Amino acid sequence: MLDLNPATIIARAVVLLVAFTFHELSHAVTADYLGDPTARRLGRITLNPLAHLDPIGTLLLLVAGFGWAKPVPVNPYNLRGNPRTSMALVAAAGPISNLIMATVFALPFRLNLVNFAPGSSGILPSPDHLMSEFITINLLLAFFNLIPIPPLDGYKILYGLLPPQMAFKLEPLEQYGFLILLILVMLGQGVLGLLIGTPVLLTRYILIGA
Repeated sequence: MLDLNPATIIARAVVLLVAFTFHELSHAVTADYLGDPTARRLGRITLNPLAHLDPIGTLLLLVAGFGWAKPVPVNPYNLRGNPRTSMALVAAAGPISNLIMATVFALPFRLNLVNFAPGSSGILPSPDHLMSEFITINLLLAFFNLIPIPPLDGYKILYGLLPPQMAFKLEPLEQYGFLILLILVMLGQGVLGLLIGTPVLLTRYILIGA
């Protein structure tokens, strides 16, 4: 999904300021609500994008269409209830926020107020292009983060839902998580397209029919 068109880069830069911010803010607010004040103490309960952006993850999203933000620090032992289950709730909050934003921004398309536009001819993105990127990027962030590989949200959700004995057997994977993700990226769009692209296209079709 490499696209160096100026309009696309500008559209993605605008969208990621919102998408990344609400994704990480959702983690922080959920953790704080469940009893862990770590994120609040570190200033992560804020709408300031600079508190949430990761330089490498942001750059990848701009040019490749997927990326990540700065993880919200959470101490699972401060959370109320079962630490694994509560941590799964905190992890799920991020992707859910992206799915909600994509759904809200799909309404103008369903009402025929705008048309799906994967690109713009000029330097600046058109309103249709900007809104189309908003839906696509939020879906990309949601499904990328739902991949069950550490340190992504999907791994934490899976870890929290599995029976304890099965969950603990996954812990050795945590030291290799970033390496596994790097290999997936190096393998190219074939593997990532299967893991991310297919559910993104299907969900986008359900939301806006395009």
